[in-house]
Amino acid sequence: MLGQMMDQELLISSIIDHAALYHGDTEIVSVNTDGTQMRTNYSQVHKRAKKLGSALTKRGMERSDRIATIAWNNHRHFELYYGISGAGLVCHTVNPRLFPEQLIYILTHAEDKIVFFDATFIPLVDGVRSHLPNIKHWVLMEARSEELASQHDWMEFYEDVVAEGDDDYQWPSDLKERDASSLCYTSGTTGNPKGVLYSHRSTLLHAMMSATPDVMNFSARDCLLPVVPMFHVNAWGSPYAAALAGAKIVMPGPGLDGKSLATLFNDEKVTIAAGVPTIWAGLIQYLEATNTKLPHMKRTVIGGSACPPVMIDKFRDEYDVEVLHAWGMTEMSPLGSVNNLKNKQLDLPDEEKKVIRLNQGRPSFGMELAIFDEDFNQLPNDGVTQGDLHCRGPWVLDEYFMAEKGTTLNNGWFDTGDVATLDADGFMTIKDRSKDIIKSGGEWISTVELENIAVGHPEIAGAAAIAAKHEKWDERPVILAVKAEGANITEADLLSYYDDKIIKWQIPDKVIFVDQLPIGATGKILKKELRAEYENVLING
Repeated sequence: MLGQMMDQELLISSIIDHAALYHGDTEIVSVNTDGTQMRTNYSQVHKRAKKLGSALTKRGMERSDRIATIAWNNHRHFELYYGISGAGLVCHTVNPRLFPEQLIYILTHAEDKIVFFDATFIPLVDGVRSHLPNIKHWVLMEARSEELASQHDWMEFYEDVVAEGDDDYQWPSDLKERDASSLCYTSGTTGNPKGVLYSHRSTLLHAMMSATPDVMNFSARDCLLPVVPMFHVNAWGSPYAAALAGAKIVMPGPGLDGKSLATLFNDEKVTIAAGVPTIWAGLIQYLEATNTKLPHMKRTVIGGSACPPVMIDKFRDEYDVEVLHAWGMTEMSPLGSVNNLKNKQLDLPDEEKKVIRLNQGRPSFGMELAIFDEDFNQLPNDGVTQGDLHCRGPWVLDEYFMAEKGTTLNNGWFDTGDVATLDADGFMTIKDRSKDIIKSGGEWISTVELENIAVGHPEIAGAAAIAAKHEKWDERPVILAVKAEGANITEADLLSYYDDKIIKWQIPDKVIFVDQLPIGATGKILKKELRAEYENVLING
């Protein structure tokens, strides 16, 4: 016997329909590429997204055609999210920080038909365009400029495209929840980037769980500022979850420096933000230099890479901002786990709660995590045993886009590439990436732990730990460190800072001070480059 309930498809268009109907006048504040601001709301976004969907359909776009965006976080990009997917097409967000060769590969592999791009990226687009003859339209995300039109005869303009659409356009009625909705490519993988093709169903379920109290806790009382770019795993799903909840959204555009962010936080009374540690480090530096506070901010989600404990402490103790330490991947839409305490932990001493806060948190409903040994035997959730972290759930990929069937999962589990522990409550601690962890004399050393200790020193602005070859121990840890401005710290000073913070044999063998660390397209340190340069430093001297 079947249940006797209404059957409605779980579609991305239903999110913006709901937001327009019940939160129509809620503001969406957008910083444009030229620094000016645009204020709109869910009702206006809804109307323009439908006109955009109509225009794309009129231009001959067919079901599941890929439409690319190369853009910052702004109101037009937000409209594209809903207009493309709502019309039954696939919104393909492209990371402009990738090398031109990677961009050409991705746009070719995805078989994109149209590319929408912000003015910042005109030189980038102009440089790769000749290598992409199958793309039919290149659309600048601005109103028409006769000057630019005369300079670039290939260029079209966003407002002209929207104007082509019908005001009475309706979303396609035959769209199914398992139809493709959006596409993101991984970065930092071996070989070419890999595509992850999301469905309407996976995206909506991910948004619903993201908004819940034990995850990102979005509500209509919140004002969200997604610092994480919309080209980075759909801004961690926040443009969907915030609209679903009816939260005010502030789109920061290209200005992600400390001053620009602090101004937006305070002028717009932002209550929640999301971004990677490198961005927050710049914000904290500005706040400290100017003695600026964040009176409206309540919490920030930090992910992308491990959040240094000192950053969690600063946000909590000096700015009264709760840090939600999170973990995920492109292949997971990206929500994997978020650190929120449980009821039984609320009365623990502050120091014990602080220790819990340092890990990557626990999964929500819909996400299952497990650790396995090298023979794929599942290991216990005892908080001590380390293993290869795997996951499964309705917003985890089944296969990479256009990949050979059956090549992605292992017995129904996705291998994250992380080494981790899990405790009985599901709290997960990333010990390292499997490719980064250091094996010294047959014992494991976590680079994450070494880096967290280093950046906890007040004279260190950034640090990366790598495995260097060693004649006796196979591998030993080396720290590449960036000094804070005006710092006089020495190698001996930093090595002594590890005393009593870690087991003696895990203390790095060497510290090398560098002017800067190589940062990849998603804000992560490129350890592959560091290993290539320094892996023989303990052998060669």
